[in-house]
Amino acid sequence: MLGLKLLLVPCFLLLLSLAGKYFGPRVAGWLAGLPVVAGPILFVLALENGKAFAASAATAATAAVLASVSFSLAYAHAAQRAAWPKALAAALMAWGLAAAVLAGLPSTPWLSLAIALCTLWLAPAAFPASGFDAPARHLATGELVLRMVAGAALTVGVAEAAGALGSAWSGLLAVFPVLGIVLAVFSHRSEGAAFAAALLRAMATGLLSFTAFCATLSFALPWVTITSAFASATAAALAVQLATKRRLQHSRRAKA
Repeated sequence: MLGLKLLLVPCFLLLLSLAGKYFGPRVAGWLAGLPVVAGPILFVLALENGKAFAASAATAATAAVLASVSFSLAYAHAAQRAAWPKALAAALMAWGLAAAVLAGLPSTPWLSLAIALCTLWLAPAAFPASGFDAPARHLATGELVLRMVAGAALTVGVAEAAGALGSAWSGLLAVFPVLGIVLAVFSHRSEGAAFAAALLRAMATGLLSFTAFCATLSFALPWVTITSAFASATAAALAVQLATKRRLQHSRRAKA
């Protein structure tokens, strides 16, 4: 599993970075919503702690979409008037406050799903107005390597911390914005605040597939095998991702 953590997220970050270079921030942000970080963490939790623990963690992860979007909103707004260190500090503070509130709420699949869906419905209008959709101007090899190393380090740290905590915080930490941190900071530094804000806004759309994945797990794990639950969750995530692709294409055509 350590090899999976060290390879999967860096390779996905490479894909996202290249998507931003060739297709623009909207496509990169949309792809970033896939459960590439949380999926393996929840799978390991299921294997090591059992289905009940993993179902509870998946329930918390579903609600944690609110914390993830809080991070993105705070970074996008702060980036308009501050450099990346201050924007990142504000975003991490927003994530921590949202996560602390969620940790105190009742952990039920339906409540978590309602929180996630309401968050994703309201989020697009809350981001800074930006029609930015140009591809990245440049992407040096050294920066790509730094993105991949940063992603691997964050993923391992979050995964280890999640395994040492209860199910609620394990689920919340599974949604810690590993991809958001790396993509937002590096995009902000190299392409500017408008690019970073457009990417983070698109991530809110991509998180619909993440919500489908985690919500399916929270409902399915008590009743079926771990393999069946994760297969069903993956299928649900891919189906929603394909559905949101049509919405993304419509939005891009409207901007053209």
